[in-house]
Amino acid sequence: WVAPNIYYLGYAGVVRFRGVRIGGISGIYKSHDYRKGHFECPPYNQQTIRSAYHVRNIEVFKLKQLKRPIDIFMSHDWPRSIYHYGNTNQLLKMKSFFRQEVESSTLGSPAASELLQHLKPTYWFSAHLHVKFAAFMQHEANAKEELPKATKFLALDKCLPHRDFLQIIDVEHDPSAGDSLEYDAEWIAILKATNSLVNVTQSSWNMPENNGLHAKWDYSVTEEAIKEVLEELNHNLKIPCNFTLTAACYDPSKPQKQVEPVHTINPQTTEFCAQFGLTDINDRIQQAKEEGSVRGEYEEEEEEEMDSTGSAEEPSEYSTDNSGLSSINPDEILLDEEGGDEDLSTCSVDPSPDHPLDFSASFSDIRIMPDSMVVSSDDAMDSTNEELEKSGVSKQVEEKSLNERPLKRTGGSENGNSGIKKIRRRNQALYAAESEDKTE
Repeated sequence: WVAPNIYYLGYAGVVRFRGVRIGGISGIYKSHDYRKGHFECPPYNQQTIRSAYHVRNIEVFKLKQLKRPIDIFMSHDWPRSIYHYGNTNQLLKMKSFFRQEVESSTLGSPAASELLQHLKPTYWFSAHLHVKFAAFMQHEANAKEELPKATKFLALDKCLPHRDFLQIIDVEHDPSAGDSLEYDAEWIAILKATNSLVNVTQSSWNMPENNGLHAKWDYSVTEEAIKEVLEELNHNLKIPCNFTLTAACYDPSKPQKQVEPVHTINPQTTEFCAQFGLTDINDRIQQAKEEGSVRGEYEEEEEEEMDSTGSAEEPSEYSTDNSGLSSINPDEILLDEEGGDEDLSTCSVDPSPDHPLDFSASFSDIRIMPDSMVVSSDDAMDSTNEELEKSGVSKQVEEKSLNERPLKRTGGSENGNSGIKKIRRRNQALYAAESEDKTE
């Protein structure tokens, strides 16, 4: 629990509530961090503060061991190519700077797409791109399925005035089930089975696969293993309400200066891992850091990693680095202080063929929106705007904006405005919204 009634699924996880099976994976996809272990911990440096929130292949591998159906799955990043199963034209009218990546099918996370194809959940919810978008994906039926499964995808906008940030969806559940959050027995069994794969180093590594190099590559669990978990818990899967305060609460009457975070071992995680015989990754990271510091190796590894990946402001050297941050999104909240002050413009190019690309060729091309996830009337196509986007005047304005845009962010000291405090872009949106309300 990160707070009472707010539960953290971890890097990846599955829980149950009233019979509804809910899974999720945290972070965004970035290719050169995808195969590393979990090694980051406070205090962060310029490299680890950015790599810490990237998805790792071990989490995807664990989730792909699931066999039982998933009702709801959540990810921060959108699954790559999901935009081909909804109103793509409307999406590009709202976020035209996505166009190049949508047309090349590089927007979003390939790791999430891999899970979408494997898990085929009933619902998939994502965030990250700050725009409302619904899609309906019909999966191909496999030999074991009588009917093909379908996934209803929904992403919502940023939580600001006049934005589509909330939608209520009715999900079928077991009304006789208790109202407590519960562990998922199959997921616990998978965590136990994959515990030996835990890695807390920066080295790139691959998960076991059927390529002749691994003695074992299938870590899915048997019904007997699931039964053992149930017996360990005496068939009581209720997650204990053992929230523990690990940081001081904010007191507005006692403002504090910015304090460098310290690495904290959460007692809930310690208890959870001890109960099921799992490795406490946070504890292992701390041990590795202490051992490395004694040998003088840990800091050297971090410095070498920074040199090998380059500045955080520069694009990845890997062509598959499409985490979503590569799109110029005016609503994106960046970690760096200056990230949000630059002027942003959009580029209009010819539309792409409206069909899924190679990686999702196995999916049927169905775009029927489910009743529970219908896009509002405001999202309907506007032919007038389409014609305007295609007009030469619009193109000239956009080209001019592109030419004026700086190639890289520059600090205030470079343009002589270091003494002027700029209003951050995301705050400007708030002020603009407030002004609109007052005017109305």
